[in-house]
Amino acid sequence: MDLQTPCNACILVSQRLALPRQSLSKSKINIPFNRRKAKSELRTAVAVNGGVQSPSVPTHKITVHDRQRGVIHEFFVPEDQYILHTAEDQNITLPFACRHGCCTSCAVRVKSGQLRQPEALGISAELKSKGYALLCVGFPSSDLEVETQDEDEVYWLQFGRYFARGPIERDDYALELAMGDE
Repeated sequence: MDLQTPCNACILVSQRLALPRQSLSKSKINIPFNRRKAKSELRTAVAVNGGVQSPSVPTHKITVHDRQRGVIHEFFVPEDQYILHTAEDQNITLPFACRHGCCTSCAVRVKSGQLRQPEALGISAELKSKGYALLCVGFPSSDLEVETQDEDEVYWLQFGRYFARGPIERDDYALELAMGDE
């Protein structure tokens, strides 16, 4: 999985955090220097699906702690829209691959709040009950705080019991033999 570039707001905040100590004190920004996590600015709700957004549809604040990039995204999502798609409409970059709920690239662990994910085939009912969700097919039901997960970690949690000896190691010799047969 290749990493995508962070959104413009995240880049600006990250650049501000990277300034030398003197310029931070001159601009009167009080940031603890032992904590270097960037935080994106709160995005307001946007109309999606061709600019049509029903005023009767509730909108929820979504907070995504992106562990891989060290960024926190906050944005609003209507209850009838996918979280990943609405984030992308607001120029927020989150991990994904298939966009259909079949893999674990966009997997998150729910810290607080609730979401509906009827099309999430990429994670088992057991993982769903433990608080895992897929952003690409998730609809918010309340304000939500989630944390991105390592795709391999979620995959192992789901399928690890089928590989009794632990993670599968690459066997270059067997691969070379298999390729020679073709």
